[in-house]
Amino acid sequence: MRISAAVSRPGAPAPAIEEVELAEPRAGEMRVRIVAVGVCHTDVHEHPGRHSPQPIVLGHEGAGVVEALGEGVRGFAVGDHVVMSGTSCGQCPACLDNRPTYCDLAMPMTFGGKRLDGSTALADAAGEPLHSHFFGQSSFASHAIVPERTAVKVDKDVPLHLLGPLACGVVTGAGSVIEALKVGFGDTIAFFGVGGVGLSAVMAARLVGAARIVAVDREASRLDLARELGATDTLLAGDDVVAQIRALTGRGVRYTLNTTNAPAVHTQALECLAMNGTAAFVAAPMGQWAPAMFPMLAGGRQLRGILGGDANPRTFLPKLIDYWRQGRFPFDRMIETYRFDEIGRAFDDVQHGRTIKPVLMVSDA
Repeated sequence: MRISAAVSRPGAPAPAIEEVELAEPRAGEMRVRIVAVGVCHTDVHEHPGRHSPQPIVLGHEGAGVVEALGEGVRGFAVGDHVVMSGTSCGQCPACLDNRPTYCDLAMPMTFGGKRLDGSTALADAAGEPLHSHFFGQSSFASHAIVPERTAVKVDKDVPLHLLGPLACGVVTGAGSVIEALKVGFGDTIAFFGVGGVGLSAVMAARLVGAARIVAVDREASRLDLARELGATDTLLAGDDVVAQIRALTGRGVRYTLNTTNAPAVHTQALECLAMNGTAAFVAAPMGQWAPAMFPMLAGGRQLRGILGGDANPRTFLPKLIDYWRQGRFPFDRMIETYRFDEIGRAFDDVQHGRTIKPVLMVSDA
């Protein structure tokens, strides 16, 4: 089947739209017509080929309509509306424990650019293979071949163009608060970096009734939005942030969530903890940081990494959609839409912080 896809090739400043050939779905797979797809920092970082092979079709925040089913697919029908999230094997201990983001095969299935058997679903106009199955979807395209475990069925009355970002950035932020840290009523938490992940976490903290929600960022405009979405306090990033947080709370916060990869910020996220507090992060610090970390863990403090918010997309995404319906989780406030052929501009806007969550409009629902 001939489709349009944004292909990442070596040396290109951004993915470029090409006509490519898409294979038919195999057993356990579906073909989904993409309606909209979010652009995530991970897409931007992977475009040069950091972990994934090239040429490749990226995209991992897709939402669309099921067009065809491979053999053995259960629970879906042609015409269903779906959101695509990360994929997993379904058989390892983490998957069987309902924690698919920690699947034993998460790395090859996410960044390998092919099925586990080494095959790909895409070829370019010259018949040369293109890498596919990025995060189980490669949804920078008009259509995608999606493993059954990657898709989450959603109600047809919810605007599909809003839903793609739920599957990565939003679920990571909200899940980190609700599922991983289990922040509760009256708790205190500070967020370092309030882009798409951080703002989703701010909304989740308000949702669960946290008493003090501190947002830290370098951009004043993002702090303004964080306050509108639930932050009780906002601070411009700087050397005195730890002292300011301790002054606000009197003892430090019970939790921090760091969405940046800056070593200095990782240090601050630990230093502002109260005794027995937990510092969580979703992006590893760049460079050598660990030797300075260990003295900070005295007093029962803990450090933990989080993948995908610890959430199972099939059960957690419908909850977030319900919260949105109730007006309690307005994640749509972060979204700005672009035409599919504006993918280069969307990438540039993400890199320079001009847009929190770009969504590419690929087709009509």
